[in-house]
Amino acid sequence: MPATSYNQLTLYRRVLLQARPYWLHLLGTLVLSLVSTALALLAPLPMKLAVDSVIGSQPIPGFLRPLAPRAGSGTPLLLFVVGVLLAITLLRQVQGVVSGVLYTYTSEALLQDFRAKLFQHVQRLSLSYHDNKGISDSSYRIQYDSPCVQALTLGSILPMVTSSVTLVGMIFVIARMDWQLALVALGVSPFLFALSRIFRRPLRRRWKEVKKLDSSAISVVNETLSAIRVVKAFGRETHEHDRFLDQSRRRIARLVRITFLQGGFDMLVGLTTAAGTSAALFIGVTHVRSGVLTLGGLLVTMSYLAQLYSPLSSLSKLVTDRQSALASAERVFALFDELPEVVERPHARPLLRAGGGIAFRDVHFSYDGNSSILHGISFEIPPGTRVGISGETGAGKTTLVSLLMRFYDPTAGRILLDGVDLRDYKLTDLRKQFALVLQEPVLFSASIAQNIAYARPGATENEIVEAAKLANANDFIVRLPKGYQTLVGERGMRLSGGERQRVSLARAFLKDAPILLLDEPTSSVDVKTEAGIMEAIDRLIQGRTAVMIAHRLSTLDICDMRIEIDDGRIIRPPATFEYDGVRSVDPEGRLIGEGNTFPAKNMLPAS
Repeated sequence: MPATSYNQLTLYRRVLLQARPYWLHLLGTLVLSLVSTALALLAPLPMKLAVDSVIGSQPIPGFLRPLAPRAGSGTPLLLFVVGVLLAITLLRQVQGVVSGVLYTYTSEALLQDFRAKLFQHVQRLSLSYHDNKGISDSSYRIQYDSPCVQALTLGSILPMVTSSVTLVGMIFVIARMDWQLALVALGVSPFLFALSRIFRRPLRRRWKEVKKLDSSAISVVNETLSAIRVVKAFGRETHEHDRFLDQSRRRIARLVRITFLQGGFDMLVGLTTAAGTSAALFIGVTHVRSGVLTLGGLLVTMSYLAQLYSPLSSLSKLVTDRQSALASAERVFALFDELPEVVERPHARPLLRAGGGIAFRDVHFSYDGNSSILHGISFEIPPGTRVGISGETGAGKTTLVSLLMRFYDPTAGRILLDGVDLRDYKLTDLRKQFALVLQEPVLFSASIAQNIAYARPGATENEIVEAAKLANANDFIVRLPKGYQTLVGERGMRLSGGERQRVSLARAFLKDAPILLLDEPTSSVDVKTEAGIMEAIDRLIQGRTAVMIAHRLSTLDICDMRIEIDDGRIIRPPATFEYDGVRSVDPEGRLIGEGNTFPAKNMLPAS
């Protein structure tokens, strides 16, 4: 992740930009919150009327006189006061229901869109990012850090605005009744905001540590469950359990520190507001005794004062309570700020269907920028040629395939498709030209039909079945209880290795791409299954450019030409090989990597 540090203002600004499509919903939620504030201001009114006007002899406030009964006191006025109480209560309940529904919809829709944007961005990141960082941390940020957008808009910015309006309203009302009480009430606010500033940074720092430990714990779970067979085979369940507990215990220690800090802050806020309330009570009672303030006025003032300290406390606590959300926001935007290494050039060329001619020109590649994987690779593959690539594990064979699909870009050199640099094509169009079959088939937790149709979502049922027949998969599929609608389970684990590979081949048939990339397609199956798969592969590669990687050289017998790689370099190829019935000889014995073009020259009739 970038080492960028985000200040609080920047995080709030970026969150608001993400929430911009929902500004009408947020405005509606804010208006309803302000209505709630107005109703809260009216809540103590019936008590004042009962004490001052029903029990006492004070006149009804001017704004209520048109609604009050003409008889100035007695039972009619008491019934009127009760009616005012019921009306205020009813309005507050209706406001609560409408506000709750709007709040829930806005909150969940906002979170859904934010998560979707983050998920889309993570998919666009280059494979090198995922190789280095793994998937657990990104998954945690998408699932558990993204709710910060809710916390910082509906749970922070809107309450901040509402609390500020409430605070101003309460101060205005109290000042109209007794300006000295209002002055005492405001006297505590500088202390509250000073406290929030002191506690803000240590709380945010510790919340970031907790998020990191949470992500590490999830990583342990994902690694263990994805490799559960290995864990069980080596009896390492206790070890993995202890690894998980270690991360969890460290998280608990950080949370205890956070709770201690938050508790200390809450205690100081409580003591500060209590000091203000005590001072106001002392002055208020003194004013009642001297006749400056009525008893009902004191009751209402103290009620307002309690409500005044609520938004004051809320404003100061929002600064500390939201440090967890701000820590999450920092992690999320750090992920957003990661840039893909493989990017599409401006004005990239469209590509409908490639001819299939491939050329590597002095290609070098390194994953980390230090140790090179490929060194000066150069060779050409004419359209329709079947090329076999062999070599020891780690020699760089799979890296060649990854470079062809632009999962990575070369560190130096060029790769051409039909004479055009891969980087000059539109990325989506380029990848449509390849059908990929991996050593370990990748299936999704869906039906067999959906997995085959993953290559072409609009495919008809007949097209899916035809592709399965060509891949020698139809026979085992129709024997399943639900046929093509059979769910394959997570990562296809309800099917055998050979069955998964045939479904993967059916997907390649359905895509009908001009270039096939086959990376050890038969390495993990038995001889009988391999024969069926190779028969399907032989059909699949007809009329297409095919690049097949294999350890077993017999697997490459169907290829027209072969390349052997050792330590990232092409070593001397066989002296002869056949291409379309013509035997090619390199009389000079030069290496392909030294500039030879195969099999375009030195073509002699096969003897």
